[in-house]
Amino acid sequence: MSILHRAVLLAAIALPSALAAQSAPASKLDFSGIMFGAFSVRTNPEAKGANRFDLERAYLNFRMPVADRLSIRVTPDISPQQSGVGYVFRIKYAYLQYDRPASKTGWSSLVRAGALQTVTIEHHETFWPRWMGTASTERFGYFSSADVGLATQLNFPKKKGELYAVVTNGNGYANPESDRFKSYAARLTLTPLAAGTHGLLTTLTVSPWIDVNQGASKFVQGGAGQVGAVGEGLTKNRFGVWAGIKDPRLVLAAGYSQRLDGVESGANTTASPRSVADVTGRLISGLAVFRPMQLLDSKSKSPLSVLLRYDAVTPNTDLSQSNHLFEGSLILDLVPNKRAQVALDYQETLGTVPAATIAPSKMFQLRFVANY
Repeated sequence: MSILHRAVLLAAIALPSALAAQSAPASKLDFSGIMFGAFSVRTNPEAKGANRFDLERAYLNFRMPVADRLSIRVTPDISPQQSGVGYVFRIKYAYLQYDRPASKTGWSSLVRAGALQTVTIEHHETFWPRWMGTASTERFGYFSSADVGLATQLNFPKKKGELYAVVTNGNGYANPESDRFKSYAARLTLTPLAAGTHGLLTTLTVSPWIDVNQGASKFVQGGAGQVGAVGEGLTKNRFGVWAGIKDPRLVLAAGYSQRLDGVESGANTTASPRSVADVTGRLISGLAVFRPMQLLDSKSKSPLSVLLRYDAVTPNTDLSQSNHLFEGSLILDLVPNKRAQVALDYQETLGTVPAATIAPSKMFQLRFVANY
């Protein structure tokens, strides 16, 4: 074989590999995570003195490019089992993402498929520190923070906001799909002052959102003695608005949420016919996280911050039952970059009437978080 033939053969072998190397991005794994827990002591009479250590969560975030504009994220969620025995390892996020870069006019977008963020809770957590507890709409059962489905996000020019829309199973990432119904949700986030210099108001954010969903009847399979199977869905609609400002010195935010649920009664028999009534619930939330020394002196390096939270929960607006959550904390940075913190926390959950739907609770907690 001549030298020329050998050169052509080597080039033919090497060229595909060289082209593939140019078209595919380097497989760079981005790993991060967060771990948090608490030691709690209850002080309410029903459980006075009860105490426990909890490792509440460990999230492991894996991100990696797949191809040009394509990437994946996988986030396992390690948490205590509901039975209280041992821990469960499950996937919270696992999605493929396609990013469309910004156009000449400044618009950009993305599409996701897999186990992904629901309509508003992750946005809520940009104001609220997740390690101090779940966001209000998650804590009081409005919906889960993640689910399996499809999502898209449109980013507005000049950081003026975004539109996030999602279609999911509707049962939450911890539960498998159990019926034919789907959740259709959207959030519009507006930051009208982002491009200016308006002090704390530069970060002003207003986010209306809606989630339209249905759930299967408990009589969907019918049964002995029943008048027949029930195929129609039960209403599970939610909507609300969240607004606030977020600055290293001061975070202020508040939200209003409402839910509409179809509730069945009766046994679906001739003697006890099935009936459905719509129940409306309401949730009003407010929070503040501030650094008192930095508010007095912007050059202060004080590691101390204060957290306050209040939630007013009305499960049924037609009844007088209501509940409230109050939380107050002193938070100390263990390192300057806030990657490790501890907090002395007090919280109480009380009802305004004896028949309130949430068990009363008062407790002190020593909480910790580590970001890595």
